[in-house]
Amino acid sequence: MKTTNTFGVRFFIKKYKETNGKAPIYARVTVNGKPLDISLKREIEVAHWNPDRGIAKGSRDEIKSVNTYIEQVRAQLTNCYTELKIQKEFVTSLLVKNLFCGNVPEERTLLGLIEYHNAQMKTFLEWGTMKNYYTTQKYIEMFLKESYKTSDVRLSSLSYNFIVNLEIFLKGRQPVDHHKPCGHNTVLKHIERLRKMINLAIKNEWLDRDPFAKYQAKFIKNDRGFLSLQELEQIENKEFHIVRLQWAKDLFVFSCYTGLAYCDVMSLTPNNISLGIDGEYWVLTSRKKTNQPVRVPLLPKALALIEKYKGHPRAISSGTLFPVISNQKLNAYLKEISDLCDINKNLTFHLARHTFATTITLSNGVPIETVSKMLGHTSIKTTQIYAKVIEKKVSSDMLALRDKLLDKIEAQPRKAVLQSP
Repeated sequence: MKTTNTFGVRFFIKKYKETNGKAPIYARVTVNGKPLDISLKREIEVAHWNPDRGIAKGSRDEIKSVNTYIEQVRAQLTNCYTELKIQKEFVTSLLVKNLFCGNVPEERTLLGLIEYHNAQMKTFLEWGTMKNYYTTQKYIEMFLKESYKTSDVRLSSLSYNFIVNLEIFLKGRQPVDHHKPCGHNTVLKHIERLRKMINLAIKNEWLDRDPFAKYQAKFIKNDRGFLSLQELEQIENKEFHIVRLQWAKDLFVFSCYTGLAYCDVMSLTPNNISLGIDGEYWVLTSRKKTNQPVRVPLLPKALALIEKYKGHPRAISSGTLFPVISNQKLNAYLKEISDLCDINKNLTFHLARHTFATTITLSNGVPIETVSKMLGHTSIKTTQIYAKVIEKKVSSDMLALRDKLLDKIEAQPRKAVLQSP
């Protein structure tokens, strides 16, 4: 979206700085209604200044020299504005002044900002989160190359139009490899990451304005997948003779009964298991993603899996409850398991967390506030996205309601109840 700029220059003297009858001459540059004064490092007698025309009055050579200089400055300031207008869509009076005075700092670029952000954040964010930022960077580089025929752009050139074009590019891009095209929500996640990096630039005063100011996007609410009790039992009851598949299955089932995410399961140590206030064993940890404390009572099946891997050599060497495996390999093994168990769902490790929220807890009457606490959510709204009340819970609730209503009409003859009015 193009930005319309207004530009003006006028000259005046500051009488309050008058000394010995002379006052300094200034140029006032105004862009989009915002003025900024620039000293011309020249003085003139107050009596020889024409405030209406903004020039010196008189015919002496000294007066003519001042007016010639004023016109030269006017031309230079206009040229500075024109040059900036060609380079940018948004020009300020400060930018004009800096260019006129030769004070032009090295301008930040979009990829420079991304590199800066990633270097700063990699010490604070988990690899899984940083990996997403690197993917966003890759797509932005592709967008610049294919749509703008360039390797980088100035931050000041970013606009609403740039963001919309990026969204269109990501939605329309057809991968040449085995990857799937980006869906609506995936595209908006990339835009959301760019927005976070732009906000960092604004906080560091590398940008005068927010190119996202008029941009609005809405995520499509998708139902989060989970396993039904029957599907979970299919996996639990399936014994694998291939060690890696049995290992992946056990880790998945453990998460189904604790709600812990992959990185939290892999970092568990014996110190994270403790007796709770009820005399039973609990998992006491904190979520790596949000650093929120997590307190989960260990259900019998989860506790049995901890006992199973208690003496595992790889677990002992790493000091963890379970042998460590990468998330990528774990999810690859889970896809094999879904095929072998005839489960027609995208079986990923995170699906276990959804299953804990729905099939194991909410559908069995555990209050959503309790579930939210065990999942380590900062807001119960997040829990409402993950955890849905499934048909079994709806059926049991309505059955209870049906019994209450029947109790009220129990005294009436059955035939009368069913009879049409």
